[in-house]
Amino acid sequence: MPALYVMIPAALLIVAIAVYIFFWAVDSGQYDDLDGPAHSILFDDQDPNHKAAVDEADGQTQRPDDKAPPHA
Repeated sequence: MPALYVMIPAALLIVAIAVYIFFWAVDSGQYDDLDGPAHSILFDDQDPNHKAAVDEADGQTQRPDDKAPPHA
């Protein structure tokens, strides 16, 4: 029974800290965009120098002014 006198206030303190952290996260904008990061991993970054797919779709070979890609 004496353990409850310590554990109940400790549990209430932990809950109060968790509620404070939750409201701090909401106020600081942590939950503003929930879908953006999930969808951003599905798409590559746009590289303006990457023309291989465009050339392949057009049926062209590599342009002479472009460097050859390194081979692994």
